[in-house]
Amino acid sequence: MTEPSAQRVTGKRAFVTGAAGGLGAAIARMLARHGANVFLTDIDEAGVHAVADDINHERGRQVAWSAAQDVRDEERWHALLAEANEAMGGLSVLVNNAGIGSLGTVEQIELKEWRRVMSVNVESIMLGCKHALPLLRAHQPASIVNISSLAAFKVGPDYTAYNTSKAAVAMLTKSVAIDCTRQKIDVRCNSIHPAFIRTGIVAPFFDALGEEEATRKLTHGIPMHRLGEPDDVAYAVLYLASDESRYVTAAEMVIDGGACAV
Repeated sequence: MTEPSAQRVTGKRAFVTGAAGGLGAAIARMLARHGANVFLTDIDEAGVHAVADDINHERGRQVAWSAAQDVRDEERWHALLAEANEAMGGLSVLVNNAGIGSLGTVEQIELKEWRRVMSVNVESIMLGCKHALPLLRAHQPASIVNISSLAAFKVGPDYTAYNTSKAAVAMLTKSVAIDCTRQKIDVRCNSIHPAFIRTGIVAPFFDALGEEEATRKLTHGIPMHRLGEPDDVAYAVLYLASDESRYVTAAEMVIDGGACAV
């Protein structure tokens, strides 16, 4: 949904990881439509450049920049945050969206896979927060939004590493938030916890099972009996990135169609 008149984040400068598609692309588009400049990164270099080009075309001027990033690489974080700061004239929003899934019980998962999931889903967020904070501190009020998952609270069978990583994101978020309050700086940090969202991640289920059966399986345990849409998450990020949420920090925003209530 395009709302060009509702400029809720005008003047904000946002850095969004995992922005070549799915939630990251939807978040970047939403922030740009509501007045922010956005710097997009993803390991998919061609994909993230295409999203940035589309945003600039839609807005009719340059409001988006993009670059390839492996979020596990600390030196790349240094370089790209500096590049974003230069390109946009500052940084006031960080959206840690990049993440991966993984299957396997604790007996099945290999240590190498466990470490891969933790490095992408947890360590990258620590790195982003750590190295973005000096820039965010210089452009208060500022906001960090970490994309976690419903899996932080409701365990999915066979998702040992994924469940653990998303729970870690929730606690890391609270730790960063409280660190900022102790420093008396106006930088908030919150996490978002979606259930299944209709993105490319769930596309294989629909390809294999068809619309009706895939929807039935994926929405089992969700009282609203439907998947979320990318903009359902993007609107939550918009709120947390805006000054509308100045009194919200260390919070867990659950977007799950009521799943946590049952």
